[in-house]
Amino acid sequence: MSTRSQQLAEAIIAADLQGLGEALTIKAKLCLLDFLGCAFEAWDLAPSKQAVASAVPARGGHVVGGVHEVTPADAAFANAVMGHGLVREDMHAASVCHHGVVVWPLLMALAEGTRVSGRRFLDAAVIAYEVGGRLGRMVISPGVSALYRPTGLVSPIGSAAGGAWMIGLGADQIASTVGVAANTSSGLNQWPGSGASDMFFHPGFAARNAWSAVRLAEAGAFASPDILEGPAGFFAAYARDAMPGPLVLFPEGDAEILSVYHKAAPACNFAQTACQTALRLIEMLGPDAAPVRGIKIALPEAAVRYPGCDSHGPFERSLQAKMSIPFGVAAVIVHRQLAEANYRDLGNVQVNSLARATELVTSPELTAAFPARQGATIELTLEDDRRLSIGQTDVTPATEAEVRQRFREAAAIVVGEAAAEAIESFVDGIEDMHDAGELPSLCSLPEGGGGAASRQRQSRSGRAFSRSAQQR
Repeated sequence: MSTRSQQLAEAIIAADLQGLGEALTIKAKLCLLDFLGCAFEAWDLAPSKQAVASAVPARGGHVVGGVHEVTPADAAFANAVMGHGLVREDMHAASVCHHGVVVWPLLMALAEGTRVSGRRFLDAAVIAYEVGGRLGRMVISPGVSALYRPTGLVSPIGSAAGGAWMIGLGADQIASTVGVAANTSSGLNQWPGSGASDMFFHPGFAARNAWSAVRLAEAGAFASPDILEGPAGFFAAYARDAMPGPLVLFPEGDAEILSVYHKAAPACNFAQTACQTALRLIEMLGPDAAPVRGIKIALPEAAVRYPGCDSHGPFERSLQAKMSIPFGVAAVIVHRQLAEANYRDLGNVQVNSLARATELVTSPELTAAFPARQGATIELTLEDDRRLSIGQTDVTPATEAEVRQRFREAAAIVVGEAAAEAIESFVDGIEDMHDAGELPSLCSLPEGGGGAASRQRQSRSGRAFSRSAQQR
């Protein structure tokens, strides 16, 4: 009798991705562009610089916005950390995971060492999101995520499975890849209280461990076949329960990547809808309304229970504020906007006073609707004793136009407008590219900086732009 990981490997091999439609390709490319935009925008943040500083100089791996090549595993680590730096990466609510910040760095690193087509690169990403999403739906609960970081638990397995398939490993090797990756699942949720940097490094560990899992399986490593369902396996360890059944991929043509949404605000997933609802309320009130005295926010249970989301302060680091629903809503009300700047003004007396005057409650109706919908209801009490309430049934994601604009602005600052245009064009036509491994080098800076190296960079970018335009 085959094990769950063996069944999963066989299902991956048998998957008919082309029969699932063009929507998967379109979505995968937008997820890739969103990841790159986040990485470029977080390029000079402290965790990004620390990740790059820890990398070993070598040939074969390119870091987004980097100058020197590093080992492919270190490139996967650094790119994953950078992609997570804004807390604005793509989100799969049902698994409470940010799959993209692990999937794309791993696949980019693998593609630099093993020539793969752009079509296979995208299909591998769809598989990775699918495996990670389905596994996360089965294992992640409010109890699990109260202790463990969902992205750190699930994404090494999903991304490694997609990466193993991308480079052509067989079913037995994919099963071993899953087995090795499951042994690397990690990430504790102690960080929100202090706003520590642990969170930023979780996807980095996941991407680098997934790289090792793929390469070990490729080299012949044999991992526990029953690693998922065994008495001391993945589900026993984290869910404290038996695995409920096999991972069924693409049931009735449904794909998990289509459930991924792109964050509008650089903050925790669970703060998104509440902050958007607060913005609607404050716009309705107008500038002449009496000051807000108290806030009551109704949310799904998962949002109220996630570590850091119920924090009322004090806020010493921006990450604490980005995780806190009370802070996020209070900042929207005080600053009358939902923007990155809200999380830089941690000492604002009005914001902190309102955050302390905020009550979070669990809504049975919103809990029942989660994760298909992430709703929120906010009631404001004004100084003149008026009460105003408004609800929002689901989060409003960033649009494709917004994702593209964010990418263009962030990439242009780091690599220049010509290179940013070349990268976007490459991604838009990647399904027709013969070598997806060209993308990481397009996203890096030429060694030596300006002068001739800069001109060479512009020439290479122009060639890439012309080639992708012709192929489309």
